[in-house]
Amino acid sequence: MLSADRFQRIVWLAKIVAATIVITLSASGVAGATGTMQVQQSDGSTQTYKNVSIVIGNKTLRLTTEDKKGTLLIDRAACYFVHRLMVCLPYSMTLDQGGGSQPLDFLKGTVYLNGTDEKLQLPASSQQFPPNGILLSLTTKIGTIVNLSGTIDKHIK
Repeated sequence: MLSADRFQRIVWLAKIVAATIVITLSASGVAGATGTMQVQQSDGSTQTYKNVSIVIGNKTLRLTTEDKKGTLLIDRAACYFVHRLMVCLPYSMTLDQGGGSQPLDFLKGTVYLNGTDEKLQLPASSQQFPPNGILLSLTTKIGTIVNLSGTIDKHIK
């Protein structure tokens, strides 16, 4: 019988593999394309946002919908490198929507960033991660799952 920890690890790896497939498919699209974000609510309903703007600057990751009506801000995360691939575990994020900003109460999440100009291999995977690629998966305490894949549009230092 699988332990709960082992089961969670297998589920996590399965999500990474699935997200990797999504990012590989989206990376083969039109040059200059931004990201695709999928939000699955706890009731099972899903919204997909295409052409999400991905901007990194002032130690903040900003994900803004194409219609500019929603921005997810990740402003605090513990980050480390696996070779040249940056892995971040966010611990503070807010949703700016309709002129108001509210903190999100999330359970777990991981962000993978390839800040190089070449493909890098994802950890525990045979998949290649595209140049300037980003892969994100977050789960809130109420069960909402946010996944994003794409390329960084702007990196402000």
